Amino acid sequence: MTHPLFQKFRLGQLELANRVVMAPLTRNRAAPGNVAAPLTAEYYAQRASAGLIVAEGSQVSPMGQGYLATPGIHSPEQVAAWKVVTDAVHQAGGRIFLQLWHVGRVSHTSLLPGGAAPLAPSAVTANTKTYLGQGFEAVSTPRALELSEIPGIVDDFRKGAANARAAGFDGVEIHAANGYLIDQFMKDGANKRDDAYGGSIDNRTRLLAEVTSAVCAEIGRDRVGVRLSPAGPINDCADSAPQALFELAVDKLEAIGPVYIHMIEGITGQTRDTAPAVDFTALRKRYSGVYMANNCLDGATAQAAIDAGRADLVSFGRAFISNPDLVRRLETGAVLAPLNRDTLYGGGAQGYTDYPRLG
Repeated sequence: MTHPLFQKFRLGQLELANRVVMAPLTRNRAAPGNVAAPLTAEYYAQRASAGLIVAEGSQVSPMGQGYLATPGIHSPEQVAAWKVVTDAVHQAGGRIFLQLWHVGRVSHTSLLPGGAAPLAPSAVTANTKTYLGQGFEAVSTPRALELSEIPGIVDDFRKGAANARAAGFDGVEIHAANGYLIDQFMKDGANKRDDAYGGSIDNRTRLLAEVTSAVCAEIGRDRVGVRLSPAGPINDCADSAPQALFELAVDKLEAIGPVYIHMIEGITGQTRDTAPAVDFTALRKRYSGVYMANNCLDGATAQAAIDAGRADLVSFGRAFISNPDLVRRLETGAVLAPLNRDTLYGGGAQGYTDYPRLG
């Protein structure tokens, strides 16, 4: 009998072919103008057997860019290029969301209009690096957003969602994880504000709630997901009391009602064990919508999570890069193809569209 991981699943109005999700993965292959390159359509169509693809983080404004050659979703040209991608995925039988991204302080002046300083909740430089084409370099010192600027950030996410739907995406995922702008507002390591967006956990989760509410109002709650990373400290973004913070964050999302939350359980790509520990089971129980688990999972642990009710969907990141037919490999127990780490960021077809399928 087919395991539930590989059976159909209802996500809002969408019927997914299975519960295996391709997580968003930055590949730094956008064409000039930060438009999705022609190869991008082939790349995602090759992986359309996933129940759902969450396409790579795409900046909602020019000031939201943090890495070289990442696609955006704020210009007509970007919308048109993404439409080619979504058409290819749909023709291959897949479903695809777009991750809406604002990197905040994880950026460099060379990437931003007029050499501007990156934006952040507070003028605290992150001890992290960004990709500028010849490798990774230290990020620039940010400036703190003025209170009057924050409604514009919320509206950038709203417009990004509208543009994503115009580009043919089935929905969007709000990137509120991994030390980017919304996560920076939530965590006290990065947020030193003393206004309505700083201090208490209620204030620090305000931007998350406002962005989610605006995006849900724009395209419908059943087409919106939210990604969270309680544990940190990716991109030098950590909190002194993550359990209380993210219990409130999940409670606020429960009240707003996006169709799923996408939880990075542990430190992304590294470990599921964290200090201080985060009780992800408790967070899962606070959310009545679809819970998507991510991080350091394999076929056996993914099936166990579904069996125990710890997750409704399970996402895989880098395994989908080197295994375009990952769903089939997981279902049959086939060996996974190894990842070429040298071709993860930038380049062309090598390490992008040339990974073979079984047989």
